Amino acid sequence: MSPTRKIARPLLATMFITGGADTLRNPGPRPEMAAKAGLTDPEKLVKINGITQLVGGLALATGRLPRLSALALAGSLVPTTYVGHPFWSETDKTAKSQQQIQFFKNLSMLGGLLLAAADTGGRESIPHAAARVTRRAKKKAGKAAKAANKALPTSS
Repeated sequence: MSPTRKIARPLLATMFITGGADTLRNPGPRPEMAAKAGLTDPEKLVKINGITQLVGGLALATGRLPRLSALALAGSLVPTTYVGHPFWSETDKTAKSQQQIQFFKNLSMLGGLLLAAADTGGRESIPHAAARVTRRAKKKAGKAAKAANKALPTSS
């Protein structure tokens, strides 16, 4: 694994590990915010989100299933951002500014998670490999067709 990946993944994971652990220890206003957003059983959803972030963060930090853990974290970050930082509904200018900062910070982390989910660790991606195999098969088929045409007797 490259030094960049060894450093970047744990750095990206720290916010999820600490946030997930904090959510499980002290849900605070999170269930109330989830209820205000119209979600049913907010206590349970907040706990599931906290567990997802803690486990996904630990997996990403240690390099265990990094692409899958990055996708799980990205999936947990979307509702967290929408429910937790609704700057559009704030009337106080200072509170709105703080919520916007947190909202856009989460969007930045989402971008990092999407990059981590797409990172193949230097290996060829599945779409790229499929395209390469297709090109080779097409080239071989073309050569085989030419050889077959030459081998056929010509009729006059």
